[in-house]
Formats: sequence, C-alpha cells, structure tokens
Amino acid sequence: MYILIHSPLVGPLTWSRVASEMQARNLEALIPTLEDSPSSRDPFWKQHADSVARSFSGTPREISVILVAHSGAGPLLPVIRQSIPNPIRAYVFVDAGTPLDGATRLDLMKLEDPQWAQEFQTHLESGGRFPTWSNEDLREILPDDHLRAQMVAELRPRGLDFFTEPIPVFSGWPDAACLYILFSPPYQRTEVEARRMGWVTKTLDGGHFHMLVDPIAVTDTIIQAVNKIKTI
Repeated sequence: MYILIHSPLVGPLTWSRVASEMQARNLEALIPTLEDSPSSRDPFWKQHADSVARSFSGTPREISVILVAHSGAGPLLPVIRQSIPNPIRAYVFVDAGTPLDGATRLDLMKLEDPQWAQEFQTHLESGGRFPTWSNEDLREILPDDHLRAQMVAELRPRGLDFFTEPIPVFSGWPDAACLYILFSPPYQRTEVEARRMGWVTKTLDGGHFHMLVDPIAVTDTIIQAVNKIKTI
C-alpha cells in the first residue's frame, strides 16, 4: 500500500492525480490529510503524525506500506513511521527534505541554501508567513488553471514557530530502504547526499509539483524505484 503524504504547507491535492493513477493500476493508495490545531499543545510534527495514524487506523496490521513524502513532508517520515504499526517496505522522498535528528525545518533550509535561509528567517522573525504564493506565482510550474486555483486555495501559510520546531528521528531509523526522486534544482544537494548514502535515486526534470503536471511519469518513476529495491 502506498501512503502519499503531502507537505504541511499545502494540501492533499498534491498527490490526488498520482493516487488516481495508482488506483487505475489496481494499487492501493491513501492520501492522509495532515491536520493541526492552534489550540493543541502538541508540536506540529506530532499532530501531523497522528493525522496519518488516524487515516490509517482501519488498515490490517499485516499489510506492508510504502511511505511517500513530498517536499516538507520528508523530515516527518520517521515520526510518521512510529505512529503506525505496519511493516514498512520503503521510504520514498519526492523533491523533499530528508530527516536529521533534532533539526528544525529552518536548519534543513540552511543546509540547502544558507543565504536564502537567513533572509527567510529574517522574514519570519518580522512576522512574515510562508507560503503566500499567488495564482500567478505558480503559473509556470502548474499550467492548468483549475489545478493551480485549487493549489492556492489549499495553501497553509506558517509562521516562525512552525519552521523552528525540532523534529526527532527515532534510534534505528531508517528501518527500510530509502529512495529519492528529484524534480527541481533546489533539491539537488539533497539528491546528491541521498546517492552518497547509497539510496536508489531517480530524476524527473520538472517543477516542484510535477506530480500534478505528469502523474503518469511520476507514478511510473515511484513504482520503478520501489521495484528496484528487490534487486539490491
């Protein structure tokens, strides 16, 4: 079973077309909605892991799962794994950040692009939020007018507290094969590091939301990457 996890900055639309493509191929695919509440005392990462666990609660424990994370969902995979009892076949990072125990999202951004991350931190410290993309901002990477409007409607702008919470990684992670799929230049350093660690890696040239532009190619690439672990 494929569990397709969207970034906490956007919504489940991200994976909708890939999920439909997988289901058309008789593959099980689930898109949990990552939920959080301003009234909760739990950190965002725990609320999001709990969201996955709730959506997964009816799944028999013997079914193995493949956790697929896009973008900002990448660092959540270890805590999401701890929230579900099923065996994990693979972790797939799709144009995503990768976990680092105790690192904040801002820390991970500083590893990718220190200058941009410092400017971003200043923006957040002055009360700014992210993302605040407009329809026009996304036109180049999401040409479809309807999908682009849906994406903008699902945006979840976050403040400093979201980007500065440390996210844990449990001892012994990863407990299954890790795979990396690169779409866009901002994640090239992460893909290089994934290759250095011996992960299966694949590249699809496209924008950050390429799964909404070419879901067939993205589905093919995910399945091919997962199938490749059988031969390692």
